[in-house]
Formats: sequence, structure tokens, C-alpha cells
Amino acid sequence: MNDIPTRPKRRTGPRARLLLGGVCAVLIATSSVAVATFAHAELGGSPGTTLKAAAERSGRYFGAAMGGDRLSDSGFLTIANREFDMMTAVNEMKPDATEPNSGQFDFRAGDAIYNWAVQHGMRVRGHTLAWHAQQPRFWGSLSGSALRAAMIEHINGVMAHYQGKLAYWDVVNEAFAENGSRRSSNLQATGNDWIEVAFRTARAADPGVKLCYNDYNIESWTYAKTQGVYNMIKDFKARGVPVDCVGLQTHFTGGSSLPGNFEQTLSSFAALGVDVALTEADVTNASTSQYQGLTQACMNVPRCVGITTWGIRDSDSWRGSENPLLFDRNSNPKSAYTAVLNALNAAATTVPGSSASPSTSTSASPSRSASASASTSASGSPGTGEQGACTATFRMVNPWDGGFQGEVTVVNNGSTTLNGWTVRLTLASGQTLVNLWNGSNTGTSGAISVRNASYNGSVGGHGSTSFGFVVNGSSNTAPGSISCSSP
Repeated sequence: MNDIPTRPKRRTGPRARLLLGGVCAVLIATSSVAVATFAHAELGGSPGTTLKAAAERSGRYFGAAMGGDRLSDSGFLTIANREFDMMTAVNEMKPDATEPNSGQFDFRAGDAIYNWAVQHGMRVRGHTLAWHAQQPRFWGSLSGSALRAAMIEHINGVMAHYQGKLAYWDVVNEAFAENGSRRSSNLQATGNDWIEVAFRTARAADPGVKLCYNDYNIESWTYAKTQGVYNMIKDFKARGVPVDCVGLQTHFTGGSSLPGNFEQTLSSFAALGVDVALTEADVTNASTSQYQGLTQACMNVPRCVGITTWGIRDSDSWRGSENPLLFDRNSNPKSAYTAVLNALNAAATTVPGSSASPSTSTSASPSRSASASASTSASGSPGTGEQGACTATFRMVNPWDGGFQGEVTVVNNGSTTLNGWTVRLTLASGQTLVNLWNGSNTGTSGAISVRNASYNGSVGGHGSTSFGFVVNGSSNTAPGSISCSSP
């Protein structure tokens, strides 16, 4: 079993955190077909009737966290499938779970959650690669350069397995103290550059995933810890360290713990050139005003890309006695659910450039271990279609029996800006498109077309953008007859 880490519930200090969901793999066979949810409808469309539909109107996601034990919980799975379009593993992708012994990786538990999520039309956040808690046991006997090397090897090994499959990775988790200085830890003792090294290693291991720093108690703009993290991100962006997003965990107590300057915090981080996300939200007694406020703050900041609650029902929560989630123990939505839904539907901003390529490092990254070679998962040859102004290239992200997750990259072939694009492709017989993001589709089977979303139709000279999708059906055959055109 995992050691139970400690972390603060409130700003006044740390308390024990009970994380539901073991690291043991719970493997199940599922024949459920994902409910069709087509992301990124226009703001002028009909209001969404689920959390994910409402969030997708503005190009955002609404996610949840789950442990492997929830894979056999039909009540949890029913709500997850209906309401959420992003999933985070509670423990199953953490360092102790994925590398129990030096160089020996075990992805069964993480893969079980990942496979269920993508087969039900969701994307996945990776959590986490480097943390002072829940480390591989053998790290306890290491220090200095040996521990640094172990961290690099761990990042390379895990990211090689999930290369091209995840939307985000929490590369480093909870590395700051409450006074704004670096947290004292064995990783910090390897040198103050350990966080930078972790991000550069991660970018070299997977050029396509968004890389995030994640922490708690960084919601108030005037709080010392917030300023410490902000200054690190500002420095990283100035020096070309590849950080793409900041995750604010958003664990709020009831009453007045939602800072009045929360939106300022989000917009200040975003102004540095990173996305922001609310990654582990829960609120004591599911305060309606607190949930409405945190959601509204995110909706007011264009680069706030989404919200994740840490669990779905109160019975799933590490703070279960405080009843902090949007659904009660009987799976009924609370009044806070309605407040969040309304705030999502009322979003006045859309996420700009959410399909832009992740940042790249401007200096050399630590080399990848020879034992951590990247895996390939393509089923069928990637397809490329070109029609003058643009080129569309398909990549198989993750296939399974009866479906796959794919990605299409649209490249502007010219030196002038491309104003709008449409990709056409043909799905194999028996296949159905069940989810799509960063675009708008016409048709769900056979010959379909995908046009740009409102925020990624403008592609600079020789630039690119991409959209992703999930297909279910009788096979995992890659689509054919791919073409790209521009008005």
C-alpha cells in the first residue's frame, strides 16, 4: 500500500490526506459505448446540460479524479461517463506506483484508468512525475547525483510509456513551502535546479504533451507561496525552460477561503504565457458560493483551460467527512452542481490556441536512458492528405480492440496566415466518432469532415495546429482518404 502523504487542508497548516483509490490494478472488461460529446461548440449554442458539455462550449474541459477501485463502481462510472471529459488517476501514475523497483516499471494500474477513460471519450491528465511524497521506495537510500539520476530515469521511463497519449503531465508537484521558498526535500537537496531539470527531461521525453507545475495554497495572489511559484514560472519562461501550465489544486474550506483575488492570480500566471487549470477542486460542505466563484474566475480568464474535482461523490473524497464534492453519497447532484453548470454556461471567454504546440526547450535536455525507449502504438500506417494550402497528417495515439484515440495535425503549407481549415477523412465500416476536441465535426461515420474551432482557425505561415478524437466500433483501423483544404 502507499504511504499516506500529508498536505494542508487549510491555509493554516498541513493535515493528513487520505487518498482513495489503491495502486493495485483493477482490470475490468467493458463493453460500454461512450456517449457522444463533441467538444468546443460555439458560445452562442444551446446551454450544456452536463458539466462537460457546458465546459466544452468555451473550449474548456471539466474533469475528475478516480482511483483504480472505482473501475468496479457502477455508480461512479455512470456519473463519470455522463459528466466528465478529462480524468486524473489519484495514485496510479505516481512514482511509487509506476516504478516499485529501480528500472522495473509497472503501468498496469495506470493503464486500467487510462484505457477506461479514452474508451469513454475522455482525455487524461498525468499525475505526477516528481514529488517529495509517494516516491519509489529505493529513492530513500539515494541522495545527490544518484537521486537526481533516478529522477531523470523515472521521468524518461514513465513518459516513454505514455508518450503521445496524455493531454497534460503534472511534472513537479508541491515543491514550495508556505513562506514562498523551496520545500525542504530529498529532491531539493540534489540542487536548486532539480525542477528545471525535471521539466527539460520531460520535454525531451514527450514533445507533444503540456507540462505543468502543480501545487496547493497558491490561489491567493498576495500569499507568499503564490509569489514564490509565480517568480519561478516567470524565470522559467524568461529562460526558455519548457513549462506550459500551472495547476492550482483549489482545495477550499467553507466560508471565506475563496480569495477575493483568485481571478487576479489566474490572470497573472496566464500573463506569463502559460495555461492555468484548477486541478483538484473540492470545497467544505460543497459551498455553492465558493464553487460558483471558483468556476466564474476560471471562465473569466481565457487561458484557464479547465477544472478537475478530486473525486465525484462525497464517498470518493479524501475529505469525505466534509462532504466537499458536487454529488452526494447517493450520486445525487447538489445545489453546487447547478451553480457550477450555470457558471460554465455563462462563460464569456473562450480558450485561445488550446491546440497550440507545447513549449520547447531552448537548451540541451538530459539524455534519455537507453532502457527507457519510447513505445509506439500505431495501428495501421499514419495517413497524410494535402490539398494546396494545408496538409493533414493522422497519428494513432492509442488503439484498443474496438476503437482508438487519434490525432490529426494541420500544417499551413504557405508563408501567409491560413484563415480557416477543413479536414476530411473516412472511418472504416462499423466505426463511429464518439468524441472530438479542438474542432467541429460533420458526420460521425463513414466520410466525415472536421472544421476548425473558433480559436484555432488562424494558423501562421508554416505553422500548425491539431485536433483529437475517439472512435469506437468493430476495429481500430486508421482512417483513410485524409485531405485538408482552406477557404
